[in-house]
Amino acid sequence: MQRTIVITGVSRGLGKALVHEFVAMGHLVAGCARSEEAVERLRQEVGPAGSFHVVDVLDRSAVESWAEDVLQRVGPPDLLINNAGVMERDALFHDIPPEEFDRVIDVNVKSVANVIRAYLPAMRERKKGVIVSFSSGAGIRGYPEISAYCASKHAVEGLSRSLAKEVPEGMAVIPLQPGVIHTDLLDGHYGERAKEHDRPEVWVKRAAPYILNLGPEHNGESLRIPKQ
Repeated sequence: MQRTIVITGVSRGLGKALVHEFVAMGHLVAGCARSEEAVERLRQEVGPAGSFHVVDVLDRSAVESWAEDVLQRVGPPDLLINNAGVMERDALFHDIPPEEFDRVIDVNVKSVANVIRAYLPAMRERKKGVIVSFSSGAGIRGYPEISAYCASKHAVEGLSRSLAKEVPEGMAVIPLQPGVIHTDLLDGHYGERAKEHDRPEVWVKRAAPYILNLGPEHNGESLRIPKQ
């Protein structure tokens, strides 16, 4: 069955990999990213099975305009994936510039709220759909020198679990740990050790089917993409 899927942060990494995999599986995908060049490249690569917009997910009015366009074109999403995220440079908490800490919180938490707020009313009205927001083990266990990232992912866990108690039966809100994947984000934190982990194009082969199998029975659960 063809599904309508909305994904943020599709310019690279996990978001881009998910776009290509979902389209290959026969689904309709609407996505957004800040890079005009990356968005145009995706339009050319994906063709009519995708709809991509240049959107800063921190701009609430821009997110609302994007959602309005998507909802008019294809209707409420069956699956909404909050993927966009950033990480600060490794540093002790007291050495992180406040503006850098704020940016991580803004992108990783406030943008998730902006996107959910824009799509949730239509999904609630239909009483159907799954909202997945990428979390992290860092938000559960905590790690040194990435305090902003840990705090932001802990917030994603809390927001998702709270919202899960508010949505109607038939829907699901799930904080999902994608696992450790060799992306640009990981390069900046792990260095050479990042190469020990799967690239997005490998990860997505197990991630996409797993995500598509999530449903109302998983509402409020904190889950993780299996390693195998």
